[in-house]
Amino acid sequence: MTEIAHYINGAHTESTSGRSQAVFNPATGTSSKSVALASVSEVESAIAAAKAAWPTWSKMPALRRARILDRFKSILWERGDQLAEIISNEHGKTHDDAMGEVTRGLEVVEFAVGAPNFLKGEYSENVGTGVDSHMIRQSLGVCAGIVPFNFPAMVPMWMFPVALATGNTFILKPSERVPSTSLKIAEWLTEAGLPEGVFNVVQGDKEAVDVLLSHPDVKAISFVGSTPIAQYIHQTGSANGKRVQALGGAKNHMIIMPDADLDMAANALMGAGYGSAGERCMAISVAVPVTDAVADALIEKLVPMIKALKIGPSVDSTSEMGPLISAQHLDKVRGYIDAGETDGAKVVVDGRDFKQNQQGYENGYFIGGTLIDNVTPDMSIWKDEIFGPVLSVVRRDSYQDAVDLIHAHKYANGTAVFTRDGDVARNFNQDIEVGMVGINVPIPVPMAFHSFGGWKASIFGDHHMHGMEGVRFYTRIKTTTSRWPSGIRTDAEFTMPTLG
Repeated sequence: MTEIAHYINGAHTESTSGRSQAVFNPATGTSSKSVALASVSEVESAIAAAKAAWPTWSKMPALRRARILDRFKSILWERGDQLAEIISNEHGKTHDDAMGEVTRGLEVVEFAVGAPNFLKGEYSENVGTGVDSHMIRQSLGVCAGIVPFNFPAMVPMWMFPVALATGNTFILKPSERVPSTSLKIAEWLTEAGLPEGVFNVVQGDKEAVDVLLSHPDVKAISFVGSTPIAQYIHQTGSANGKRVQALGGAKNHMIIMPDADLDMAANALMGAGYGSAGERCMAISVAVPVTDAVADALIEKLVPMIKALKIGPSVDSTSEMGPLISAQHLDKVRGYIDAGETDGAKVVVDGRDFKQNQQGYENGYFIGGTLIDNVTPDMSIWKDEIFGPVLSVVRRDSYQDAVDLIHAHKYANGTAVFTRDGDVARNFNQDIEVGMVGINVPIPVPMAFHSFGGWKASIFGDHHMHGMEGVRFYTRIKTTTSRWPSGIRTDAEFTMPTLG
């Protein structure tokens, strides 16, 4: 069995921890490789390599750092399909979906190439008599990223391109379920000219994470995952003096108004609810039709579309939805459907009945698209993030009732409204207490030059990811006030200087 290990100081590094776990292909339910789980000393080795590389890398002109990232960007453009194949094999998502992930990650690299522009400081002449002042942004040092299984390329690229462009060194701790993508990224960064130690990959579990959270040489932590772990990462990292951005869970609602184009809304819900088997933090998992008439008409359109979903492995180019990530997660998603039914909701389309009959994939972690009507806010299928292809319908009598439903939820990552009414759209955008909003757009993931992040229990920390928020997270401000000899007073000053 092949063991997937680390990438430290510019080279693949075998593990000496003696600990590992199996890596499965979700489409077949089989394993032919394992991933090493790093020891404390292995994580410390990566931190030491990153720390040693930082002084030289941080002082390299931003233009030269950007050129290296630009070469990496070109490699991604040319070989993105190779990365997509690795993603599909370990995650299970379709090849087209994996290619979309690579493209969205690449867009952050494109943004990071602009480092010479966004790192420009500010200068004020004569803030006082003969006194000038200027501000610059400098890197923090060693930064670390802890990322989830569902986007093994895109989510790391929300983090490390901006971190590297601003002069930091980086340690990536990928999910144990999808370890291979990170190593290919590391290889390509080295090929692009990145110096040894600037980017490192440490495979591992909580033991590795806790070293990153506690080690004094790690200055900042970026995280995407579930809310309980995001809260743990934020509290532990902050207690150890680190800058932390930790993005957590989501329960994203889409309001469908009576004037909405229902064909457009139904198609949007199909992609947003069932794309990537619902394993997205921006997936729409709750449809909120306003009035029963809208709900009935919407469900009538959705049912045949859901039943027609082509569910299969990524090697089948006609597949629209792949398997879930693991057998345990498959059981969890089925359990939520069971609970909804027990609580009185109506299972209109039941994905539990799906059977994969393609030869060689009968034991994969497949489930069908599920639609559940008459869901109420007291049910676990509304309260919890299911992270599967389960779309709940919560009926509401008015626009305000729909907004109140969204505000009642603990998560506030993304949301959308479908309407032709400009007043409704404007009011929704202005008043909704959610971090990312779509107007007739079901998955409002910002472009790379904007920033990604939710509100409430969907985020811990002050900064969202990528865009200028990412630049602010990975840099600190230094302000210098200067006066040269011809302007120096000869007498001592004992009062607070006013400079004027």
